[in-house]
Amino acid sequence: MNKVLVLGASGATGQLLLELLLQKGVEVIAVVRNSASLNRVDQAHPGLQILERNINTMAENELAEQIKECDAVLSCLGHNLTFKGIFGQPRKLVTDAMKTVVGAMRATATDRHFKIILMNTTGNFNQDIPEKPPLSQRFVVALLRCLVPPHLDNEQAADYLRVQLKQDSAIEWVAVRPDGLINEDSVSEYEIMESPVRNVIFDAGKTSRINVADFMSDLAIKSELWNKWKGRMPVIYNKT
Repeated sequence: MNKVLVLGASGATGQLLLELLLQKGVEVIAVVRNSASLNRVDQAHPGLQILERNINTMAENELAEQIKECDAVLSCLGHNLTFKGIFGQPRKLVTDAMKTVVGAMRATATDRHFKIILMNTTGNFNQDIPEKPPLSQRFVVALLRCLVPPHLDNEQAADYLRVQLKQDSAIEWVAVRPDGLINEDSVSEYEIMESPVRNVIFDAGKTSRINVADFMSDLAIKSELWNKWKGRMPVIYNKT
């Protein structure tokens, strides 16, 4: 692993991901709208390149110029938890970004192989298994799908990777699904499951952002871990 590109790098999980990747010796291109938002990252780190761009206005060929240097794209993109962030534009922030990433990867040399690691949510069911959550959970998630645009965006982003890349041998993907996100100062013990083991609405577990970042960074650099989870949607919980 030489270099990766990180989207959503200025968010609460994205900055932790940057820090851990750099600590693990990975070079990083961080795509952010404003570098001033990287308030906990050493911007002078020799392994860090900051690209001030809005991913949703980047053309595929512009992104391809960056991706051709990388082995993976890791995305912690998400909607701001404000009225405008939830109900305003762009409503398909994550889905459109994944389409641009895949298009950029396909525009590079045909002998390259890429990874996409997407931070997603346990509220999104893995339809490849398929999962059968409790009726109460399915009911609430159906309401969220209709009333809260970011939830539908998360579902469609993972579905795009799941469906569009099924027959693409050059691009592999993993969608990481944390449960209730919390803040912790350091990596702690966590467990990875094929599917949620709790009702994600009425009995949600806890997942620290730094543990999500640790798992995502390990997926990028540990081939055995990647081979176990590629093409799947693992769920991550803090160990209690």
